[in-house]
Amino acid sequence: MKKQQINNIGVEVPAPARECTDAHCPFHSAVSLRGRIFTGKVIKEPFHRTTTIEFPRQWYISKFERYEKRRSRIKAHVPDCLDVKKDSSVRVMETRKISKTKNFVVIEVRP
Repeated sequence: MKKQQINNIGVEVPAPARECTDAHCPFHSAVSLRGRIFTGKVIKEPFHRTTTIEFPRQWYISKFERYEKRRSRIKAHVPDCLDVKKDSSVRVMETRKISKTKNFVVIEVRP
């Protein structure tokens, strides 16, 4: 069996140990990554290669000259070569639109 080549995705992340044939995997296919990078927590178990990531942010309120805590939720694609579970910390990066609501892909699972 021929060993797949792992692509350089332009970000310093460890390469996955497993191989996959996922068409939207940044490591084993031609999907390019660009734009924003977020680190968040998986709040929904991956289903059909999609998961929901939540991360906190601060929003400035000019009237009170203070910040308030808010949270953002995004949907991200989970490649077959990464093992993502609920409540794990992941790093996601923006890519081209994969579906109607999905334009991020998981690039790293943090311990």
